[in-house]
Amino acid sequence: MRPVIGVVPLDDTELKSLWMLNDYFDALYEAGAVPVMLSITDDEEDLASLAEKLDGLLITGGQDIDPALYGEEPHEKLGSLSRLRDKMETKLTDAFLKADKPVLGICRGMQFLNVYFGGTLYQDIPSQYETDIAHDMEKPYDRFVHAVTIKKGTRLADILHPGEIGVNSLHHQAIKDLAPGLTADAVSEDGLIEGIEHNDYSYVIGVQWHPEFMHLFNENSKLIFRSFTDAAKSKKSY
Repeated sequence: MRPVIGVVPLDDTELKSLWMLNDYFDALYEAGAVPVMLSITDDEEDLASLAEKLDGLLITGGQDIDPALYGEEPHEKLGSLSRLRDKMETKLTDAFLKADKPVLGICRGMQFLNVYFGGTLYQDIPSQYETDIAHDMEKPYDRFVHAVTIKKGTRLADILHPGEIGVNSLHHQAIKDLAPGLTADAVSEDGLIEGIEHNDYSYVIGVQWHPEFMHLFNENSKLIFRSFTDAAKSKKSY
């Protein structure tokens, strides 16, 4: 039986709608999971019930994270927010970590995990971090635009391999101060953190790039989703 993965959708506060890119679902299903899109709520009892029923949590890309969560005032280049989503992901992550069920963060999801554990973010890379890399690429997104180095001895090195790999890139924020307890598994050519793990849990991993856009042809992208699905299988109650 396939593990069931809860996927956090984008909360479009302007259009008052929730939406999900097919790529996340396709990549998870190909890896052997059944993905389900979650509602956006901060009801603690409902979220605890969801966490009990689900086998893994995928925190996806989307809006910027409220800088108040890491003790900063909004930067002038800060993008749109969904404070309800921030609250939901905090409570969901609480529940999943308590049960030691796998959590994967992609792009904003990785940034959220860093903030959750006590880290901070660059609110806008172009105005706060000197780099020649275009981290916010234009379409098509299924191509490499820069390299990252996977560090030896890390969880990402176990899943992929140590050394340099090509990635896509679609973000204007990034990790500034790494949270206590987290390890930087991957670093971009300009020094920004691109992959994280938390060693106190069986599977808490984040990547800054978007493997869901490349899972059809890129083996590294497939391996990320397979490792996540395998971790969810190990927690499944049959």
